[in-house]
Amino acid sequence: MRPSTLFQAASSARSPTAGSQKARAVLAAMTLGLLAGCVTVNVYFPAAEAQRAADKIINAVTGGTAPAPGTPAEPAKPQTAPGTQPPSSRASTGPRPESMLASAAIHVLDALIPPAQAAGGANLNISTPQIRAIIADMHQRFQHLKPYFQAGVVGVTEDGTIAVRDQSTVPLMQRATLAQLVAQQNQDLSQLYTQIALANGHPEWVSDIRSAFAQRWIAHARQTGWYYRDGQGNWVKG
Repeated sequence: MRPSTLFQAASSARSPTAGSQKARAVLAAMTLGLLAGCVTVNVYFPAAEAQRAADKIINAVTGGTAPAPGTPAEPAKPQTAPGTQPPSSRASTGPRPESMLASAAIHVLDALIPPAQAAGGANLNISTPQIRAIIADMHQRFQHLKPYFQAGVVGVTEDGTIAVRDQSTVPLMQRATLAQLVAQQNQDLSQLYTQIALANGHPEWVSDIRSAFAQRWIAHARQTGWYYRDGQGNWVKG
């Protein structure tokens, strides 16, 4: 057989493998390109965590004995130690093109979707100087508002604020002070919801945070015998 014939036969024998590897490389490159252009990150609002954070803050404001607000929980540590996976029987053959492409894809996705963001990355129990200052102010102001809650003069609303329900028993000279206390408390409540959302990097969560706090404020009102306003605007005694 002539050398040229041998060369053509060898080339023909190698061509299917080379062609399949090239096809896989092209397909992987196209996939990465599509991912880079079309990845959408869905970050879901952690409602359960928000309600737990609300309970702590409400207890702090009203003088409860719950743990101090804003103390983040210790993050869970991965249980699988590096190197525990059994070695592959093909490890000695060196990295395969498919493995290299998969590794490249993971790096691209990590850059596009940071792990904390893809998983939510939320900490509704977060503490910042602004949040701590707001809670401290609300706690101090609540000492003046507490008698009005207990007398049914002030109640909790369905939107996470408070309102004057019936001031007929309040002396005229004290009504302006009461109105000012309620307005300041509501301003701080709104600021609190905003600051928690901003601290988590999700300002669009403000309404969800407000809703979560409103539910827990109403639950607290039921337990303590305060008035609260339901979704129909009716005052109900807890």
